[in-house]
Amino acid sequence: MAATSMKIIQNVLLPQCYQQNREFRPPCRRDFCAPYMRNSLPFQRGKLAWSGIPSMQLRTLPKYQIGYFTRRCIHCNASASTISVPPLEKVDFPRLQNGSDIRGVAVDGVEGEPVSLTEPVAEAIGAAFAAWLVDKKKAGDSRILRVSVGHDSRISAEILQDAISQGLAGAGLDVVQYGLASTPAMFNSTLSQDDGILCPVDGSIMITASHLPYNRNGFKFFTNDGGLGKPDIKDILERAADVYEKFTKEGLINSKGKASTSIKRADYMTVYASDLVQAVRKAAGNIEKPLEGFHIVVDAGNGAGGFFAAKVLEPLGAVTSGSQFLEPDGLFPNHIPNPEDKAAMQAITQAVLDNKADLGIIFDTDVDRSAAVDSTGKEFNRNHLIALMSAIVLEEHPGTTIVTDSVTSDGLTTFIEKKLGGRHHRFKRGYKNVIDEAIRLNSLGEESHLAIETSGHGALKENHWLDDGAYLMVKVLNKLASARASGMDGGSKVLTGLLEGLQEPAFSVELRLKINQNHPDLKGRSFREYGEAVLKNLENSISSNPRLQKAPVNYEGIRVSGYGGWFLLRLSLHDPVLPLNVEAPSKDDALKLGLSVLAAVNEFPGLDTSALNKFVQAQ
Repeated sequence: MAATSMKIIQNVLLPQCYQQNREFRPPCRRDFCAPYMRNSLPFQRGKLAWSGIPSMQLRTLPKYQIGYFTRRCIHCNASASTISVPPLEKVDFPRLQNGSDIRGVAVDGVEGEPVSLTEPVAEAIGAAFAAWLVDKKKAGDSRILRVSVGHDSRISAEILQDAISQGLAGAGLDVVQYGLASTPAMFNSTLSQDDGILCPVDGSIMITASHLPYNRNGFKFFTNDGGLGKPDIKDILERAADVYEKFTKEGLINSKGKASTSIKRADYMTVYASDLVQAVRKAAGNIEKPLEGFHIVVDAGNGAGGFFAAKVLEPLGAVTSGSQFLEPDGLFPNHIPNPEDKAAMQAITQAVLDNKADLGIIFDTDVDRSAAVDSTGKEFNRNHLIALMSAIVLEEHPGTTIVTDSVTSDGLTTFIEKKLGGRHHRFKRGYKNVIDEAIRLNSLGEESHLAIETSGHGALKENHWLDDGAYLMVKVLNKLASARASGMDGGSKVLTGLLEGLQEPAFSVELRLKINQNHPDLKGRSFREYGEAVLKNLENSISSNPRLQKAPVNYEGIRVSGYGGWFLLRLSLHDPVLPLNVEAPSKDDALKLGLSVLAAVNEFPGLDTSALNKFVQAQ
């Protein structure tokens, strides 16, 4: 592998976004760059440099930055009279945090959504991550840290890749650009041992906003310890805000050409895909083409997952004709690349049926989530995907604990515990919460090998607790291949059979009750405080209803059983919304549960209950 990999490394000059003759990129790029044109900022190769901060200004930097600048030998030749670049647009950096990710608006064009993730912002974030990484790794002056940068198919991806790379390079770090890549591959680049492709890297950045609309984008960060958590992102954004305020004209001049000498490119996705191929071959007893005779179609939703058909399935012998939307297109013209989306699942289901395929696989934009469809059109997503993965994992690790998010069904619990002999640990929403909980349980001596959210984020202990949609599908393919190798055949019926005994609710619904933050009833309280008050009132009302029973163990919101079903009302992790999930053996029973909730939340005029009102009135 190393011998061929050496040929795919090259130095790269970053594209010039701003030229004096103003030859801009295509219209979408031009809109993206518009905020800087209005400020008439001086650019060189699209770079707003920060590394030339005058020595006098260093005294005003936070302690961590002073150490960072001196330790990395940044050239600070500017005098105290350095002329500052005209003020940039104000940016509320904390608002860019979205849990353990950074997300913002990167492209103009949607009314009411001004651009917040600009090139200078991205460059400042790159510089901030560099400072954070140096502190984390405690690297000495003798070793230059290296960071990989990749992106999904979004139309703002390449510009942001160049901007954040410039921030990293301006900080004295080496940068390897992967171009179009998947989120799991970016993490894996911190683990791969291959000098030919400059691995392992010390840190990695994936440019993505998952399944959000075309105008959004963001960043995910990794070290070999895994994805960064909320406190890390908060730290990076605080550093970025400081860096952003100190861009200078002198720094721009001093940094000319610096980025081009420390940025390289590598085709890491070929290496990553090859590792997936080897994993399936190994599971099948080292058969070269264990999927020969299987017809498997892939729907990449025009995201980054198109590689899976040609670089994973075909080398394993599978026929992939009928695969669709493999070409990267950041406008997502066919459907939202989201395994939870009904239109997306209908698209892959139809492709399976039309092509008489054995299996269909669908990915989200950056391939950290996935779902599947069997030959009859049965969907393996949400609770079905959790049940399938639980069955596979519990065959390998009997009795292990399966960690899920809070909205999984009671029928799934029965299936995991009674049918499969495992333990179901229902935790909070948020893939990082679920993964961290599984890691915590293992640290306490409770064996857990799978952490999976209903959204399709699934992480395995054997895969470094990375939520990897491609690796989940490899586990599914392993089951098909190993079944055939042992003399069992029948296509995807092997998978369908694993779900035998899973109780499915006759009726389920999710409603979103929005909190009006401008309503006088909030009386200056935050939406979070108001939402907690709603939940407390619901909890009190439950105690007076003998038909309802609060869940004895619950980590998020209020979960209640009754009328043969259950409901969960919780506060969204990031938004002023109280999602309500209801499952019941009939719609009438679901309506009774809905009415119980409505009676308690009606006392809060700042809560929009129109969706719930409409539901309970639909009799």
